[in-house]
Amino acid sequence: MVVSVAMATVKDKHGPYVVLVRDLPLHRRFDVSPAQVADWLRGLPMRDALGEGDAQAGEGHAELDLYADGSHVFAAGQFDGHLHVACSRCVGPVRLEVHDKLRVTFMPPGEMPEEEEEEGVEVRAEDLDVFPFDGETVDLEPLLREQFVLAVPFAPLCREDCKGLCPQCGIDLNTGTCSCEKPVDPRLAALKGLKLPS
Repeated sequence: MVVSVAMATVKDKHGPYVVLVRDLPLHRRFDVSPAQVADWLRGLPMRDALGEGDAQAGEGHAELDLYADGSHVFAAGQFDGHLHVACSRCVGPVRLEVHDKLRVTFMPPGEMPEEEEEEGVEVRAEDLDVFPFDGETVDLEPLLREQFVLAVPFAPLCREDCKGLCPQCGIDLNTGTCSCEKPVDPRLAALKGLKLPS
Protein backbone atom coordinates (compact mmCIF):
# COMPACT_ATOMS: atom_id res chain seq x y z
CA MET A 1 0.00 0.00 0.00
CA VAL A 2 2.87 2.38 0.77
CA VAL A 3 4.36 1.67 -2.67
CA SER A 4 1.17 2.72 -4.52
CA VAL A 5 1.00 5.99 -2.56
CA ALA A 6 4.64 6.74 -3.39
CA MET A 7 4.08 5.93 -7.07
CA ALA A 8 1.02 8.21 -7.18
CA THR A 9 3.09 11.05 -5.74
CA VAL A 10 5.81 10.57 -8.35
CA LYS A 11 3.23 10.42 -11.13
CA ASP A 12 1.53 13.62 -9.93
CA LYS A 13 4.87 15.46 -9.81
CA HIS A 14 5.43 14.71 -13.51
CA GLY A 15 1.97 15.39 -14.96
CA PRO A 16 1.39 17.16 -18.28
CA TYR A 17 1.32 20.60 -16.66
CA VAL A 18 4.29 20.15 -14.32
CA VAL A 19 7.67 21.76 -14.99
CA LEU A 20 10.85 21.03 -13.08
CA VAL A 21 12.55 24.17 -11.77
CA ARG A 22 15.97 22.73 -12.71
CA ASP A 23 14.85 22.79 -16.40
CA LEU A 24 14.23 26.56 -16.37
CA PRO A 25 14.37 28.80 -18.33
CA LEU A 26 12.22 27.28 -21.05
CA HIS A 27 9.51 28.00 -23.59
CA ARG A 28 6.77 25.39 -23.84
CA ARG A 29 3.29 24.82 -25.22
CA PHE A 30 0.72 23.24 -22.89
CA ASP A 31 -2.36 21.71 -24.54
CA VAL A 32 -5.63 21.20 -22.65
CA SER A 33 -7.86 18.42 -24.01
CA PRO A 34 -11.68 18.47 -24.13
CA ALA A 35 -11.77 15.69 -21.51
CA GLN A 36 -9.64 17.79 -19.14
CA VAL A 37 -11.85 20.86 -19.66
CA ALA A 38 -14.96 18.75 -18.98
CA ASP A 39 -13.40 17.51 -15.74
CA TRP A 40 -12.42 21.02 -14.61
CA LEU A 41 -15.88 22.46 -15.35
CA ARG A 42 -17.86 19.56 -13.84
CA GLY A 43 -20.23 20.90 -11.21
CA LEU A 44 -20.73 24.34 -12.78
CA PRO A 45 -24.51 24.70 -13.38
CA MET A 46 -24.13 26.33 -16.81
CA ARG A 47 -21.92 23.45 -17.92
CA ASP A 48 -23.91 20.61 -16.34
CA ALA A 49 -27.13 21.89 -17.97
CA LEU A 50 -25.81 20.59 -21.33
CA GLY A 51 -25.95 17.02 -19.98
CA GLU A 52 -23.53 14.15 -19.64
CA GLY A 53 -23.49 13.34 -23.37
CA ASP A 54 -21.70 16.56 -24.32
CA ALA A 55 -18.11 15.46 -24.87
CA GLN A 56 -16.96 18.71 -26.48
CA ALA A 57 -16.47 20.84 -23.36
CA GLY A 58 -13.79 22.93 -25.02
CA GLU A 59 -10.04 22.97 -25.35
CA GLY A 60 -7.12 25.32 -25.18
CA HIS A 61 -3.40 25.84 -25.22
CA ALA A 62 -0.90 28.10 -23.54
CA GLU A 63 2.43 29.25 -24.96
CA LEU A 64 4.53 30.12 -21.92
CA ASP A 65 8.02 31.33 -21.14
CA LEU A 66 9.07 30.23 -17.66
CA TYR A 67 12.14 31.34 -15.73
CA ALA A 68 13.36 31.33 -12.15
CA ASP A 69 14.71 34.31 -10.23
CA GLY A 70 15.75 33.58 -6.68
CA SER A 71 13.02 31.64 -4.90
CA HIS A 72 10.32 32.69 -7.39
CA VAL A 73 9.31 31.31 -10.77
CA PHE A 74 7.71 33.56 -13.36
CA ALA A 75 5.50 32.54 -16.27
CA ALA A 76 4.47 34.82 -19.12
CA GLY A 77 2.70 34.13 -22.37
CA GLN A 78 -0.61 33.71 -24.12
CA PHE A 79 -3.59 31.45 -23.39
CA ASP A 80 -6.11 30.71 -26.17
CA GLY A 81 -9.06 28.38 -26.00
CA HIS A 82 -12.80 27.95 -25.99
CA LEU A 83 -15.45 26.22 -23.93
CA HIS A 84 -19.11 25.29 -24.24
CA VAL A 85 -21.74 26.13 -21.63
CA ALA A 86 -25.53 26.46 -21.63
CA CYS A 87 -27.38 29.67 -22.43
CA SER A 88 -29.00 30.99 -19.26
CA ARG A 89 -32.29 31.64 -21.10
CA CYS A 90 -32.84 28.82 -23.62
CA VAL A 91 -30.32 26.25 -22.30
CA GLY A 92 -28.85 25.90 -25.79
CA PRO A 93 -25.09 25.56 -26.27
CA VAL A 94 -22.91 28.69 -26.15
CA ARG A 95 -19.30 28.77 -27.33
CA LEU A 96 -17.15 31.12 -25.26
CA GLU A 97 -13.76 32.20 -26.60
CA VAL A 98 -10.89 32.73 -24.17
CA HIS A 99 -7.85 34.81 -25.14
CA ASP A 100 -5.74 36.03 -22.24
CA LYS A 101 -2.23 37.27 -21.70
CA LEU A 102 -0.70 35.51 -18.71
CA ARG A 103 1.82 36.94 -16.25
CA VAL A 104 2.00 34.96 -13.04
CA THR A 105 4.41 34.43 -10.18
CA PHE A 106 4.95 31.16 -8.33
CA MET A 107 6.17 31.52 -4.75
CA PRO A 108 7.04 29.15 -1.92
CA PRO A 109 4.03 28.78 0.43
CA GLY A 110 5.80 30.73 3.20
CA GLU A 111 6.11 33.80 0.96
CA MET A 112 2.52 33.81 -0.29
CA PRO A 113 0.47 36.95 0.56
CA GLU A 114 -1.67 36.36 3.62
CA GLU A 115 -5.40 36.05 3.13
CA GLU A 116 -7.39 38.68 4.95
CA GLU A 117 -10.29 37.52 7.11
CA GLU A 118 -12.09 40.85 6.79
CA GLU A 119 -14.95 41.07 4.37
CA GLY A 120 -14.66 43.74 1.69
CA VAL A 121 -10.86 44.09 1.88
CA GLU A 122 -9.38 45.35 -1.37
CA VAL A 123 -6.89 43.01 -3.03
CA ARG A 124 -3.65 44.66 -4.11
CA ALA A 125 -2.60 44.29 -7.75
CA GLU A 126 0.68 42.63 -6.78
CA ASP A 127 -1.24 39.89 -4.92
CA LEU A 128 -3.14 38.83 -8.05
CA ASP A 129 -1.91 35.97 -10.20
CA VAL A 130 0.26 34.44 -7.49
CA PHE A 131 0.39 30.67 -7.05
CA PRO A 132 2.31 28.47 -4.57
CA PHE A 133 4.95 25.97 -5.64
CA ASP A 134 7.13 23.51 -3.72
CA GLY A 135 10.54 24.82 -4.85
CA GLU A 136 11.30 21.86 -7.14
CA THR A 137 8.28 21.65 -9.46
CA VAL A 138 5.81 24.17 -10.82
CA ASP A 139 2.30 22.80 -11.42
CA LEU A 140 0.53 24.91 -14.04
CA GLU A 141 -2.77 23.02 -13.74
CA PRO A 142 -4.38 25.50 -11.29
CA LEU A 143 -3.43 28.38 -13.60
CA LEU A 144 -4.87 26.69 -16.70
CA ARG A 145 -8.02 25.54 -14.88
CA GLU A 146 -8.57 29.09 -13.66
CA GLN A 147 -8.59 30.38 -17.26
CA PHE A 148 -11.58 28.16 -18.09
CA VAL A 149 -13.52 28.62 -14.84
CA LEU A 150 -13.19 32.42 -14.85
CA ALA A 151 -14.30 32.58 -18.50
CA VAL A 152 -17.82 31.39 -17.59
CA PRO A 153 -20.01 34.48 -17.08
CA PHE A 154 -22.76 34.59 -14.46
CA ALA A 155 -25.50 34.37 -17.11
CA PRO A 156 -24.12 33.36 -20.52
CA LEU A 157 -26.33 34.06 -23.54
CA CYS A 158 -26.38 32.38 -26.94
CA ARG A 159 -27.22 35.83 -28.35
CA GLU A 160 -28.26 39.15 -26.83
CA ASP A 161 -31.90 38.89 -28.01
CA CYS A 162 -32.43 35.27 -26.86
CA LYS A 163 -36.14 34.81 -26.04
CA GLY A 164 -35.56 31.84 -23.75
CA LEU A 165 -38.03 29.08 -22.93
CA CYS A 166 -41.79 29.36 -22.40
CA PRO A 167 -42.31 29.05 -18.63
CA GLN A 168 -45.53 27.06 -19.23
CA CYS A 169 -44.73 24.48 -21.92
CA GLY A 170 -40.93 24.77 -22.19
CA ILE A 171 -40.75 25.38 -25.95
CA ASP A 172 -37.67 27.28 -27.16
CA LEU A 173 -39.16 30.64 -28.16
CA ASN A 174 -36.20 31.29 -30.50
CA THR A 175 -37.27 28.44 -32.78
CA GLY A 176 -41.05 28.31 -32.31
CA THR A 177 -44.12 29.84 -30.74
CA CYS A 178 -46.74 28.56 -28.36
CA SER A 179 -50.31 29.47 -27.47
CA CYS A 180 -49.74 29.54 -23.72
CA GLU A 181 -51.30 32.41 -21.79
CA LYS A 182 -49.32 34.15 -19.14
CA PRO A 183 -50.48 32.97 -15.73
CA VAL A 184 -52.33 35.44 -13.54
CA ASP A 185 -50.58 36.25 -10.30
CA PRO A 186 -52.86 34.71 -7.62
CA ARG A 187 -52.43 37.84 -5.51
CA LEU A 188 -54.01 39.88 -8.32
CA ALA A 189 -56.73 37.36 -9.30
CA ALA A 190 -59.42 39.28 -7.34
CA LEU A 191 -58.75 42.35 -9.52
CA LYS A 192 -59.36 40.43 -12.77
CA GLY A 193 -63.13 41.06 -12.73
CA LEU A 194 -62.85 44.67 -11.50
CA LYS A 195 -64.50 47.19 -13.83
CA LEU A 196 -63.37 50.76 -13.64
CA PRO A 197 -65.76 53.60 -14.41
CA SER A 198 -65.02 55.34 -17.68
